[in-house]
Amino acid sequence: MIEFDLIIKNGFIVLEKEIRKMDIGIRNGKISAIQDCVEGIAKREIDALNQYIFPGVIDVHAHFSEPGREFWEGFSTGSQMMAAGGCTTYFDMPLNGIPSTINKKALLDKASIGEVKSCVDFGLWGGLVPGNVENLKELAELGVVGFKAFLSETGNEEFQNVDDLTLLYGMQEISKLGKVLALHAESAPITSWLQNRKIKFGQLSADDYLASRPAIAEFEAVNRAIAYAQITNCPLHFVHISSPDAVLAIQKAKLNGMDITLETCPHYLLFNHDDLIEKGAIAKCAPPLREEEVKQQLVSLFVEGKFDMISSDHSPCTPDMKDSKMHNIFTAWGGISGGQFTLLSTIELVLQNNMSLLQIAKYTSTNPAHRFKLKGKGKIEVEKDADLVIVSMEPFKVDESELFSKHKLSIYVGHTFPCRIKQTIARGNVLFENGQINLGTRGEWLSIKALIDAV
Repeated sequence: MIEFDLIIKNGFIVLEKEIRKMDIGIRNGKISAIQDCVEGIAKREIDALNQYIFPGVIDVHAHFSEPGREFWEGFSTGSQMMAAGGCTTYFDMPLNGIPSTINKKALLDKASIGEVKSCVDFGLWGGLVPGNVENLKELAELGVVGFKAFLSETGNEEFQNVDDLTLLYGMQEISKLGKVLALHAESAPITSWLQNRKIKFGQLSADDYLASRPAIAEFEAVNRAIAYAQITNCPLHFVHISSPDAVLAIQKAKLNGMDITLETCPHYLLFNHDDLIEKGAIAKCAPPLREEEVKQQLVSLFVEGKFDMISSDHSPCTPDMKDSKMHNIFTAWGGISGGQFTLLSTIELVLQNNMSLLQIAKYTSTNPAHRFKLKGKGKIEVEKDADLVIVSMEPFKVDESELFSKHKLSIYVGHTFPCRIKQTIARGNVLFENGQINLGTRGEWLSIKALIDAV
């Protein structure tokens, strides 16, 4: 009789090309059997009758601010929040910790904290900032998943946006290293000039904030980066793209053979500028939420498959940094707390638009694993990591009490999803179930040993 650590029975398994009702057998953290009926002895069985089993989410864009700003969000609460949302692997951005992840020591220090505190696997981005091009090689050799740079002001003194020469030299080096450059693509001259004019004349409304970061600022930055990538042959990944023209420009470059991917975030597809007007800074992000007409255009592009992946851009802060009594719309922190809701949001969008559930796994798992060369992740297959999430198609209204982030402040509070996360399984361990985190499991830093060609 075959022995398993866990058997999941009767679930609708979201495979790469089909959805089938089958059982899954798990042993030693790996998927060891996928069959119509898995028979054997198991330490535990889960009956997933009438539920869907997706590959664990790979969220390539999250901001955990440790070390230095754990009071915003750290590896412990942040990873638990990810697990509660069905995420079994996330990539932490380099800019909000103190110090920023722009050299070897900062990377190793951050990784050592994550290995102690993170309950799911994680990767780390390195930063490209003025003055650190010579540090990129050592970061690549240690296994950063790629590098992140800003073309607009960051709002963070420790992590400066790049000038054009830094961008070109950085792209040249990143190309040599075989890595990917992720870009926050908004034009610093356009956004800074417009913002300064608004503030100068006391124009501090939600409409003024939107006007200070127009879609043309994203379009200009995207096209400039594409031109530089043509010269340097640097692979690019555009983060949180928010405007249709930018999506189409990136798609044109891809059709011309360039090595480029792009993501958007659930909040650009589910919310719009009216939410900023209504909710205030809790709905502030950069780029901003667009008008309803633009949002609908983005949804259409999502349906057409013009995005490569959906990522949360979880960017939390303390409540005082969003407080309208202390800040105007320009001085309030710009970031959406949403890492718990990437999978639920994607399912909602797919159901609303009569898309195949197979697209969900592609956007949230398979494409990220392929782009960032994560062996053993991204699909439900024998010998892959047993990173799974079981979803019930029953409504779930978000309440503050069910947020696992450090601060219970999110645009998603009050939103009703058509589904809910029942269990999250990371490397065969049932990490989240019945609305609770099972503490004791530790994730792994996906360093250089893990970052090899996906199979």
